[in-house]
Amino acid sequence: MTSDAAALTVDARGMRCPWPALRLARAMRDARDVLLLADDPQAGREVAALAAEHGWRVELRSDAEGEGRWRVRRD
Repeated sequence: MTSDAAALTVDARGMRCPWPALRLARAMRDARDVLLLADDPQAGREVAALAAEHGWRVELRSDAEGEGRWRVRRD
């Protein structure tokens, strides 16, 4: 398991899609490693589509309370 310490954290909890994906895209302009926190059930699909479009790597982790955590990286 990798540490989240080096990643820029984007907290999009409480936001509905497309806002979590838009916040991720904005953060990825300047950062190479972002941890996105979101609780919208559609966020996973939006993040996956955005990452595929840009060639980013995504690691999904979620907790028992329904909050998704996506570690997104670009090379």
